[in-house]
Amino acid sequence: MTSDPGDIRFDWQRRARTGIPEAVLAEGKSPDQLARILAEARARRTVLFLTRLPPEIATGFPDLDYDPISRTGIFGIPTRRPETDGKIAVVCAGSSDLPVAAEARRALQVFGTDAPLYADVGVAGLWRLMEVADELRQFRVLIAVAGMEGALFSVLAGLVPGLVIAVPSPVGYGVSAGGQVALTAALASCAPGVVTTNIGNGFGAAAAAWKVIGAG
Repeated sequence: MTSDPGDIRFDWQRRARTGIPEAVLAEGKSPDQLARILAEARARRTVLFLTRLPPEIATGFPDLDYDPISRTGIFGIPTRRPETDGKIAVVCAGSSDLPVAAEARRALQVFGTDAPLYADVGVAGLWRLMEVADELRQFRVLIAVAGMEGALFSVLAGLVPGLVIAVPSPVGYGVSAGGQVALTAALASCAPGVVTTNIGNGFGAAAAAWKVIGAG
């Protein structure tokens, strides 16, 4: 960042190079650092996406579009890319997985597309997933978010022709605590067409999906 390169070196050219704009990991940054980043974004008239933004800090930035579920903030108004609509969807196993799913969906909104969310379709009630299976088959990429045993990833990939990006969520207890079982299940999936991000990485899944559809 030009105003103080000593502690913040923001990559304003990342979207031009990679098709994906740099996002702000707000967790661990001070309100002053965030204020300086947003001031630079305002001067450049650019859109910014902030992740892991605590609500008590978000209240200090009233010009942010803040979502408390995903703890994400959008600064500015994203440019819509209507030609990308209908290519990516977000699916989550349970309502406890919504924070990660919402992060992915909000990131896609910043990139330019409005991805539908299919929530609470975990395989413990398989009928819920089967009810929307025909709709899910229409998408080129499906971002699937699940915790606990992560069964959704393999089952979904066995039903649809599109790529499934598995995002283990840090939901569960006992051996499933922290999303570790879901991560292992995603990596060990026997269903072809499943790729995996780190636990809770909704933004990373959105970026990968965006590149898959060639929208960058």
